[in-house]
Amino acid sequence: MNKINNLKFSLLIFIFAILTVNAQDDFFTPTTTVGGYGELHYNNNTFTSKKAEKKMDFHRFVLFFSHSFTEKWSFKAELEIEHNFVSGGNGEVELEQAYISYLPYDYLGFKAGVVLAPIGIINEIHEPPTFFGVERPDYHNAIIPTTWFGNGAAIFGSYKGLEYTFNVMEGLNNEKFTPASALRSGRRKGYMPDATDFMYSLRADYTVIPGLKAGASVTYNKARGDSTTMEFNLVELHAQFRKDGFHAVAEGAQISYNSGRVESSTGYYFDLGYEINRLFKSEWKFIPFVRYSSYNTASSVRTNTLNPDSYAYNQIMFGINILPVDNVVIKADFSSKKRKSDDDETKSFNLGVGYMF
Repeated sequence: MNKINNLKFSLLIFIFAILTVNAQDDFFTPTTTVGGYGELHYNNNTFTSKKAEKKMDFHRFVLFFSHSFTEKWSFKAELEIEHNFVSGGNGEVELEQAYISYLPYDYLGFKAGVVLAPIGIINEIHEPPTFFGVERPDYHNAIIPTTWFGNGAAIFGSYKGLEYTFNVMEGLNNEKFTPASALRSGRRKGYMPDATDFMYSLRADYTVIPGLKAGASVTYNKARGDSTTMEFNLVELHAQFRKDGFHAVAEGAQISYNSGRVESSTGYYFDLGYEINRLFKSEWKFIPFVRYSSYNTASSVRTNTLNPDSYAYNQIMFGINILPVDNVVIKADFSSKKRKSDDDETKSFNLGVGYMF
């Protein structure tokens, strides 16, 4: 009798589970959302060795589209226009993201399409209110070529404070690597890329304590040009702290090449800011900050024809982010960047307005 009762009870639980799942499907309503971000910049640069530059640029206009087919299946895309106007090689139109995502469990999901490389802090989250400075950090142009996207797929998930991603995407063109720009010009940006050799990235982040998240990523690719190949490894470490009005960011990386004139590229930067509005009554956030950055796109070379010091830069920056609301930011910063080989200095004063929604 007990066995029969247990069987009936198990059967009822099974039926209840099925009905619950069906009920969730019945009550789920597919939704489509639109978002985006943009930023206007004023840049005033003076140089030791050439004429000063002053320019105003609506640097980015991005529209974000998302659609939920079910509770587990969704689509996300970003369409971007850079520099407001596209003609004759000036400006850019980019499909920066466009992927199908399947997330049956928090700890295991899958996506495929145009995806972002899971490398560094800003490459995946780079809306203007989320980082200090009018322009993205120089480190994220020189060492990690933000924004880095391409055709590919990823497995991802999170479990008890640990977030992880394994990403496979298009490789780079090694014949466009240069001592001055490292990997940046080798990105294919999803335009009919060679699929002979994929790029592999593994990333993990862990919430150490509330407010502090630290992580790392490793990336490998046998980059392929028209007639040559070059293997590279990129290893980077990063950490973010946000609590009680304090904001701190630290990130560093090294790229190692198995051949070519450059043996390695290295860099790092630190940000530290504080919400001074906590010292007085204000609905706006005022966050002054300081940044120190150092990078060298040819930190180690294989040929005497290259002087590593010619590609080494140190930068100090002071600035402020003002947020009247969380998704709107007004920015100002001043920086001095010096080249190690000859102390050639670039002084920059920047103003910016950005938004996200």
